[in-house]
Amino acid sequence: MTAPNLKNPVERAAYQRELHGVARGVRLSGLWLAAAGAGLLVARRFHWFEAPLWLVFSVLGLGVMLTITGIAARARYHGLRMRD
Repeated sequence: MTAPNLKNPVERAAYQRELHGVARGVRLSGLWLAAAGAGLLVARRFHWFEAPLWLVFSVLGLGVMLTITGIAARARYHGLRMRD
């Protein structure tokens, strides 16, 4: 696969759409898990829901790890795609 011509606006837009789809599920699930972990933390703080602290931080940490994994996969794809 050849590197996209980023000087051409049409090819740049097509590449942005292509890059937007790389590891999208991993990134979005990571964001949702991190938000759920933050929600559990707030709920635990205000005693709305009793959850063990290890569970709260496990969900939050898993969400952050998935988000970072998705970002790294996207950066790796971009690096490989731009290589000549």
